[in-house]
Amino acid sequence: MWLHIALGALLLLLSYPPFRLFVVSFIAIAPAVLLVRQAVADRDPRRAFRWGFWYGVVSQGLVLYWLVVALWHFTPLSALGYSATILAFGLFYGALFWFVVQVRLRLTRVPLALVLPVAWTTLEWIVGHLGDVRFPWLGLGTSLADAPVFIQAADLVGARGLTLWVAWCNVAMVEAFALGVSLRRLVPVVTTLVLSLGYGVWRIKTLPIRDAGVVALIQPNEGFREKWEAAHADSVMETLLELSARARALARPDLLVWPEAAIPDYLVRRPEWEARIGQVAREGHTPILTGGLHATAERDGEIRSFNAAFFFDSTGAWRPYPVYGKHYLVPVVERVPFVPVRWFRSVPWFRRWSGGFARGEDLPIYAAGIGRFGVIICYESAFEDLPRRYRMRGAEFLVNVTNDVWYGRTAGPYQHISHLVLRAVETRMGVARAANSGISAFIDPLGGIHDATALETRTVVAGRLQTSDVVTLYARWGDWVGVPVVLVTLGLAVGLVVQMRGPRP
Repeated sequence: MWLHIALGALLLLLSYPPFRLFVVSFIAIAPAVLLVRQAVADRDPRRAFRWGFWYGVVSQGLVLYWLVVALWHFTPLSALGYSATILAFGLFYGALFWFVVQVRLRLTRVPLALVLPVAWTTLEWIVGHLGDVRFPWLGLGTSLADAPVFIQAADLVGARGLTLWVAWCNVAMVEAFALGVSLRRLVPVVTTLVLSLGYGVWRIKTLPIRDAGVVALIQPNEGFREKWEAAHADSVMETLLELSARARALARPDLLVWPEAAIPDYLVRRPEWEARIGQVAREGHTPILTGGLHATAERDGEIRSFNAAFFFDSTGAWRPYPVYGKHYLVPVVERVPFVPVRWFRSVPWFRRWSGGFARGEDLPIYAAGIGRFGVIICYESAFEDLPRRYRMRGAEFLVNVTNDVWYGRTAGPYQHISHLVLRAVETRMGVARAANSGISAFIDPLGGIHDATALETRTVVAGRLQTSDVVTLYARWGDWVGVPVVLVTLGLAVGLVVQMRGPRP
């Protein structure tokens, strides 16, 4: 059992960035399939839950090891936050294993090749829809981000559709080998691989791609602690302005992009910074999109703060335009779930990492000379609905601003940008990504990453952003795979309840 768990954790880790081993994705959960098969053979759902729990703890603990590094910036109790996250995943996978084994024992006509991929995809959907604690990081379909040919079908089925397919391939191959290797049993898997390959090659050759224009990405590489020191704030702004001047000297950008929270204070409290940014935009006739902090006063006197993005047009004005407030906030760090944030802040150890940001509600589209674009901040790239909604509202490309300095030199930054590869293919929109400490890059509508920067370097990237005008089936229909899969799981759950009320099989 422990060998299967250890091997499963290692394979899952190798299927994701920074490792470029997409082939591993098609066997990554094979050890989990073998554990489920053994529990079915033993007719022991309780054992299945225990195995699933430890599989979830070990595999997610290995894949998400960077959480300890990221949370350390906020609290010495980072190991506690990491452990809580991993234990939650352990319970999720324990419930998944238990459910699949129960269905196989009580609804015997339902094959493993149906129930396990469906349940796996449903779990992925659930993790992305848990309100303030949602964390849809690295679905199984995202592990194909380094396989451009195989991800092209995401414009039809989305990343969750790829998860369902990859999970089914894992189960089908385990079943084929368990019953004795024969070409006939592998035909269904080979057929889907050939079809996916054919569609990918055709889409890569035929998708109409155009140059939108030149975009300059500013990567200041400011340290987390130093950036928010009051004595260092003006220096941070001078660095941003200096790098912007360098970008204008390198090329004539049509758009300048600064990273998430680039402005180290609330913009409304710094009129001198507002004037300087406007002057840069006006002198270069170049719009600037920057991350920063925003606050609004409500009618009841309450002040709401936002992790936000501001758009300065080529005349240097930003006030005529709506400010984008981040919709999906990092649990606890940006928004404390379920309870008032003041409860957390009353505890000294939690005071510095208890987020009280309000959730943004508007979805503004900004117009620059190179086209209309939408903004996503930081880990919003893991959510598929915002880019899709932008596309359907007329956006022509996406801008992602982020601050990945928390991850250090772990796998975190590489895992983070892989989500944008799927978002680009799902919507066929190009993406410009400015990250404080890297990885800044351009992503084309086929999922190709260009001009990627190194981590922890201060630099400027000026490149041509590519995009497409194709409105995909996925953009029109949304998550038409995920929702039916959840409904199928609910149907199986109802059938299971009915059977469990009857005599034990």
